[in-house]
Amino acid sequence: MSYVEVPGAKVPIRMWTDPASVEAGAMQQLHNVATLPWIKGLAVMPDVHYGKGATVGSVIAMKDAVCPAAVGVDIGCGMSAVKTSLTANDLPGDLSALRSKIERAIPVGAGMHRDPVDPDRLYGFPVEGYGGLWERFDYLADEVKFRRERAMRQLGSLGQGNHFWELCIDVSDSVWIMLHSGSRNIGNELAEHHIGIARGLSHNQGLVDRDLAVFLAKTPEMQAYRNDLFWAQEYAKYNRAAMMSLSKEVIRKEFRKAKVSFGEEISCHHNYVAEERYDGMDLLVTRKGAIRAGSGDYGIIPGSMGTGSYIVKGLGNDKSFNSASHGAGRKMSRTAAKKRFSARDLAEQTKGVECRKDTGVVDEIPGAYKSIEQVIDQQTDLVEVVAKLKQVICIKG
Repeated sequence: MSYVEVPGAKVPIRMWTDPASVEAGAMQQLHNVATLPWIKGLAVMPDVHYGKGATVGSVIAMKDAVCPAAVGVDIGCGMSAVKTSLTANDLPGDLSALRSKIERAIPVGAGMHRDPVDPDRLYGFPVEGYGGLWERFDYLADEVKFRRERAMRQLGSLGQGNHFWELCIDVSDSVWIMLHSGSRNIGNELAEHHIGIARGLSHNQGLVDRDLAVFLAKTPEMQAYRNDLFWAQEYAKYNRAAMMSLSKEVIRKEFRKAKVSFGEEISCHHNYVAEERYDGMDLLVTRKGAIRAGSGDYGIIPGSMGTGSYIVKGLGNDKSFNSASHGAGRKMSRTAAKKRFSARDLAEQTKGVECRKDTGVVDEIPGAYKSIEQVIDQQTDLVEVVAKLKQVICIKG
């Protein structure tokens, strides 16, 4: 489908979904964003749903301003995937042992490594440039500097919530590794710190929603935020790279006789800010629950833990600010999902997937999410499908 345009106060709201299907709270958030004095465009993805300040599944383009709450508190959250030389026939019938080995290699939930990962010992890790990440740590906000050791030990760990690690099979029976994570606790703390600062700035008083407070260009507050923001985005990238390297090591050892090789990794943020140019203007484009889908850009759009995911290639649609959805998107809150579904429901909806099936992850049940097939169908002018994957292992914290 193409987009539907809904009138907004300062800019039209371009929606790649039926406006009538969007929950009232999320729709109000979109109208709130459209009132911001600095806004130049607003695109809404098919997986849109209510978030803090700004909806998840929205792309906000502003001139000389950025809203930290519209980035989200998991700065740099995103996806990585890689195709392996393994096929479905190489996999054992019981995948529980492989799942356990991955869980031992990659801390999940609130866990972290006992010692920081050694990049020189990680298979295929992009060592070049990694040292600079920590050289810049001391330039972050004072409030988080004492967190250095924890940040180093959490790099290469999964986290919890909707973060996951998966082993998948595509329609040609090739095996893929896929994972979803972000900047862990350090990114959250940086985000909360700057959101608090933004709320207190004079130009943000009187906004329709205090969570839409922005930083303005050429101010010390903006400079500080940009420094911490781009650092956290880079940390998130290296976090996923470390987990991918640890994953490859486990797979290579587990399938030693197969002499496993790996294709080129696909990696994309979906909670981040980028400097981009549209209609002759240099804009700050915030994607909160959206990926960049410029012409030829590869991306990952995952479904829920019992459904499947898509590898896509961007079509470069300027109307969406070269963006596409970041996943299926929730259709009910975590609280509502826990009230509605049981562990038995989870087991039923994740048949054939080696994964947790207990009450601790019921809020991630497929029934709490939108249909990934419908989400893909609603953005055929934004991306083309390259591969469809189905998970056989799903690890959640």
